Amino acid sequence: MPELPEVETTRRGIAPHLEGQRVSRVIVRDRRLRWPIPEDLDARLSGQRIVAVERRAKYLLINAEVGTLISHLGMSGNLRLVEAGLPALKHEHVDIELESGMALRYTDPRRFGAMFWSLDALNHTLLQGLGPEPLTELFDGERLFQLSRGRSMAVKPFIMDNAVVVGVGNIYATEALFAAGIDPRRAAGGISRGRYLRLAVEIKRILAYAIERGGTTLRDFIGGDGQPGYFQQELFAYGRGGQLCKVCGTTLREVKLGQRASVYCPRCQT
Repeated sequence: MPELPEVETTRRGIAPHLEGQRVSRVIVRDRRLRWPIPEDLDARLSGQRIVAVERRAKYLLINAEVGTLISHLGMSGNLRLVEAGLPALKHEHVDIELESGMALRYTDPRRFGAMFWSLDALNHTLLQGLGPEPLTELFDGERLFQLSRGRSMAVKPFIMDNAVVVGVGNIYATEALFAAGIDPRRAAGGISRGRYLRLAVEIKRILAYAIERGGTTLRDFIGGDGQPGYFQQELFAYGRGGQLCKVCGTTLREVKLGQRASVYCPRCQT
């Protein structure tokens, strides 16, 4: 599933081509995503100028003059620019055609993504109650320490809780915990302030670097420019269960935490 770096990579790829452009029409070939695409999306968006393309957590916000298209890529979705009128292939469900002659095309083989129209996007049900963005000053180790007090849940699902901080999905939680030297199985409430300060720094560093590298290519992800991400080549723990630790040579172990596979080094992470 595309995580924050993949979504941010997509945003950066499509924003220059969308912002300031007027929508000529919206073609919906299949409305059957995770939730049905609004039947009046063409009427709502056509004729409007796109003001900005933003991101909140893993949601893309395409802000028009009146209203916002909220898009989630689901497990296999991607948004990329194509020439308007380019024949659609299987699974290419939506085209947002622009007066520039380009079109923003949404592809989703598994149809687990979503598109909503909202006049007040930040107060939409899916965006309410979200925690701070991890790459802002609103998120730091002190926040993690304070919110973790008395929590018996494992630290990995704790930092993946969107009420604590948004966008720290399975890949980057695994990598950040490895970099901070913290065993993902440890109780969140038993970790010291100092270790949380380091963990927050590593979360920020790894997410920022992953964005620079274009995200992580896992199965279907392709950025808004049509290119794959390259961070996968630099993973230390995620997906490497049974392999040797790149730091100490110990065999990495894999466990299940919160229904997710979690890989860690028994020597480097305590």
